[in-house]
Amino acid sequence: MKYMTVSEAARRWGVSERLVQRYCAQGRIDGAERFSRTWRIPEGTVKPGDPRSASTDPQPVPKRRTPSTCSNLMPLMNAPFKPGHARSYADSLEAGERRDVALAELAYFTGDARRAAELARKNLSSPDLEIRLSCCLIFSYASLALGEIDEARTVLEHAMKSLAASKEKGQDGSLSATAAFITRTACVLLHLPDPEGLPSARETLPLLPSGLRMFSCYVEAHRLYLDGQYETSLGLALGAFAMMDEVYPIPAIYLHLIAVMDLMALRRVEDAKRHLLAAWNLARPDDLIEPLGEHHGLLGGMLEAVIKPSWPDDFRRIIEITYRFSAGWRRIHNPDTGDKVADNLTTTEFAAAMLAARGWTNQEIAEHLGVSPNTVKSFISIVLRKLGVKRRQDLAAHLLR
Repeated sequence: MKYMTVSEAARRWGVSERLVQRYCAQGRIDGAERFSRTWRIPEGTVKPGDPRSASTDPQPVPKRRTPSTCSNLMPLMNAPFKPGHARSYADSLEAGERRDVALAELAYFTGDARRAAELARKNLSSPDLEIRLSCCLIFSYASLALGEIDEARTVLEHAMKSLAASKEKGQDGSLSATAAFITRTACVLLHLPDPEGLPSARETLPLLPSGLRMFSCYVEAHRLYLDGQYETSLGLALGAFAMMDEVYPIPAIYLHLIAVMDLMALRRVEDAKRHLLAAWNLARPDDLIEPLGEHHGLLGGMLEAVIKPSWPDDFRRIIEITYRFSAGWRRIHNPDTGDKVADNLTTTEFAAAMLAARGWTNQEIAEHLGVSPNTVKSFISIVLRKLGVKRRQDLAAHLLR
């Protein structure tokens, strides 16, 4: 369903925005949905009539859709647990598929891909769509880290087919939102285009509970980042934080990381450092280091600049995750897109090359990474030789966007 804003409704109806807000608050606009501090109004809704005259009442409109609780969809991601209590939250769930999914999430986000795949595999055929698609997402990404690319592809395709099946069976909007959430998340994180027929984020976002809505904001911000719309992406991430009614650690980690990516692209290094430390402070109590490993190549050397000096052991573990995840990521991304993202660089070489591709000088890169300019010069020379290119300007074609 498409929506219009309060200001659009006011303009169409010839009334003030304040009156439109009052109509919504009084329940006089069927289908109006509260969103942050304002309202979304179904497209095409006519102005409510004078309540003193039944003859002026508008024609009936479809009944308001009630958002699904999505209680079985990525339950750990959707939980506002206190940092340091992810394990106790997952263990507190009643034994069954939902707890299995939460434990699979915990295993994945703590870098235990093997355990995550084992737990997710058990419920890949669950009759519950939310359980099934949650396990599809977890299993496919765990399979990337394990180098089991064919299995990752098969399960991702299964998730996308579930979207088509739900539409063909005429399932309600909340189930389509579930399928769209999983499919869009998989596509964006692999830097792949959305499949044809995927419902828009604007349509499905209001149907998700708070935690998953926050993660969906990250996914949309990531898409904007890939399109080079860094300011808009950053604004969406910061807006999501402003809307967050409670702290949902996993979505918050991802939102902070997308903010780091945008800020580094905008060369706002100190602001990027603050967001990286905010992500780290949320991740470290539960060892949720997988997201940092996933995003290493897009963080512009920030892990080397901030995490490595103070937490060298954690940094080494993050880099191990980076190598495993990125190897599998490229084996799906490169053939499907025709890109040639480099696969023979060390993480430090990749970080230096990313900054050089964005126009940073050797001196600026050296100060950021805490090494000498000659070391950076050596890094860049090695990168150019490995990639078979002659100019720094040609590096972008071989790197993540």
